[in-house]
Amino acid sequence: MKKQKNLPVVGDFVVVLDNQDAATQMIVSILKRRTCLSRGGAGESAGEQILAANIDTAFIVTDPGHDLSIPRLERYLLIVRNSGAEPVIILNKSDTSEEISTIIDRVHAELRGVPVIALSALNNTGLEQLGPFLTPGATVIFLGSSGVGKSTLINALTGASLQKTGGIRENDGKGRHTTTVRHLIPLDGGSCLIDTPGMREVRIWTAGNTLNEAFDDIIRIAQECRFSDCRHLQEPGCAVRKAVEDGLISQERLERYRKLHKEADFEKEKAEIGLKRLEKKRYRGIARMANECRDRNRWQE
Repeated sequence: MKKQKNLPVVGDFVVVLDNQDAATQMIVSILKRRTCLSRGGAGESAGEQILAANIDTAFIVTDPGHDLSIPRLERYLLIVRNSGAEPVIILNKSDTSEEISTIIDRVHAELRGVPVIALSALNNTGLEQLGPFLTPGATVIFLGSSGVGKSTLINALTGASLQKTGGIRENDGKGRHTTTVRHLIPLDGGSCLIDTPGMREVRIWTAGNTLNEAFDDIIRIAQECRFSDCRHLQEPGCAVRKAVEDGLISQERLERYRKLHKEADFEKEKAEIGLKRLEKKRYRGIARMANECRDRNRWQE
């Protein structure tokens, strides 16, 4: 499996070979994944990075202060929806803001159709709102930046200090990494939680497939554009720019759509190039094996 680069990730169901004579256990196969949460490789690395498998719900955790970023939340939504899991946005540390209702309304307006839950893990308030998602057999993952309280939230749900927690820097509100690997934690009620390290970079990889779902209002209005390939820039008869002028769509939302659309096209092209290279490598291997077999037959003759 290592040679095939087919390794299990947290959340996988696997087949284990139990060799009692040798007192060893070895994973020999991975069962088919219902959902697969992944992103583009962080930093300079290319390709796909699988974060977790068989996720039912993804809690995207942020706070009403320094961390709140609509563009970053949109990126999380793209990779979650692309995985097949259901997204839920959690506004943790709700007690630190006097405008929490206004912030909830803003998130609802910008990120259409996504449940938004405000709570305080530190004060144990609002946690009961998570109950409908923590049903027996369900697996939930926590995503978000460092310092937004993912580990504190997990400790509150488990009733134990299972995850190390830390503070944030006062000058910029950035969190310190306390979770460095992904953990799967079972709850007494039969559900499982997965904690993840804070992600500074959320590359959407091939999650551009769900871009139309995230910006369904722009897609619907774009059908009224004069040209079917309208880029919503300077083209005459652009219904989308008209909607911006009329206040139906914000200019910031349109700019985010353009940026993500451009990135999605780039990632798709990069993925296709990677697949072609993989196919060429595979066929080179087959050709090399054929030559070796032919040479071996000649030697035997």
